[in-house]
Amino acid sequence: MPSRPYKDLIIYGCFVLNRLVSELGINLQQEDLEEKLDGLLATRPVFLTKEQVKREIRSNHYMTTKVVDYLVRDGYVRVEEQEGHYRIFLTKEGVVHVRRYNEFYRRVYQEQIRDHYAYRPPPGPLRE
Repeated sequence: MPSRPYKDLIIYGCFVLNRLVSELGINLQQEDLEEKLDGLLATRPVFLTKEQVKREIRSNHYMTTKVVDYLVRDGYVRVEEQEGHYRIFLTKEGVVHVRRYNEFYRRVYQEQIRDHYAYRPPPGPLRE
């Protein structure tokens, strides 16, 4: 029986960050992006709910929490909790990370990405 490619926190984090950047709707390769990000994220803050993260990574609550904790720890997202509901917001560091490492993720995790998005296209930045 063929084994499925293993997915770890890094690739799950990549899926979430790419989804958030896709929601922002920007060209990651534009000039002076880093200088524009503070203003852009202040005027158009993008977020996913914890349930949306769970659906994006197609995993359980435990893994969703681990992925969100990993992304918060590295500063790629920030979390706001209000009345038991969680919003996971993209940070400037998260956008810069996706811009810098997406090509690396696409090469190293090619099989996992293909498997994960077998029935739907990956978020914009991961597809480019």
